[in-house]
Amino acid sequence: MQDVIVQNISKSFDDGKVQALDDISFSVEKGELFGLIGPDGAGKTTLFRILTTLLLADCGTASVNDSKVINDYKEIRSKVGYMPGKFSLYQDLTVEENLNFFASIFKTSIKENYSLIEDIYVQLEPFKNRRAGKLSGGMKQKLALCCALIHRPKVLFLDEPTTGVDTVSRKEFWEMLKRLKKEGITILVSTPYMDEANLCERIALIQKGKILSIDTPQKITEKYPDKLFAIKSDNMSGLLKELKKNDKIKSAFSFGEYHHISFNEEYKADHLDSGFLNSDDFKKIEIKSIMPTVEDCFIHLMSIEENYEN
Repeated sequence: MQDVIVQNISKSFDDGKVQALDDISFSVEKGELFGLIGPDGAGKTTLFRILTTLLLADCGTASVNDSKVINDYKEIRSKVGYMPGKFSLYQDLTVEENLNFFASIFKTSIKENYSLIEDIYVQLEPFKNRRAGKLSGGMKQKLALCCALIHRPKVLFLDEPTTGVDTVSRKEFWEMLKRLKKEGITILVSTPYMDEANLCERIALIQKGKILSIDTPQKITEKYPDKLFAIKSDNMSGLLKELKKNDKIKSAFSFGEYHHISFNEEYKADHLDSGFLNSDDFKKIEIKSIMPTVEDCFIHLMSIEENYEN
């Protein structure tokens, strides 16, 4: 059963000068953990605001839990939880006051749905009398999630929930999402972090308001068309410049301590060596065959889209 359906949604700003969403279509199954993966400005927040009835699309239709975003906006607001990217709770209220406030809005109580937020709230409880604005980034994140869950929503929208928090808090947050999924809640999460894509059941790669690909992370990486290699040397910046102008190289991008490269078809890299380089200026060269990541696939699909536009 499809819990979220998006059909040909488009949205522009500034009198049409900025195209935030361009003919977006996809669906999310009931109980699925679905990721919207893309950089800042890709259109993730705009789409979530449309689906949570905070913004009207220019064209297209969408439904959430069998309710239309325009005609049934009141029903949708009672059935969804929304955690915006920017911390937006009342900073002068305490942890407990924020939770009680949001519970009262939805005509429920912390006690009524405590079982849903218990694993999260026990970490917040020692700070229940602390003002929200004085919490750490990780604790603000947990409080915002509790407030989004306090009415036991059918669908949960999380807009870049791990941006700006430490690595440990990011890991804890995704563990919480796995537990929430067992409650039957449909979860849509947006993130600019490509490594978080593998924690979702399915993902949509989005850039400049367009969907580049939708599938499981594994199937997306399996579709990468070229053999991929990682290479590094003692002069990484110079090496990247050399790779980008080398006529044997099809693509070259920097990935941490390595550059990821693929070769043109006419050059067969049957054995791993640096014979394709035109310069002897590089020492301590290391090259190895690697499996593509979601980020490799994103960059590949993005380059195809840019070449198509040009």
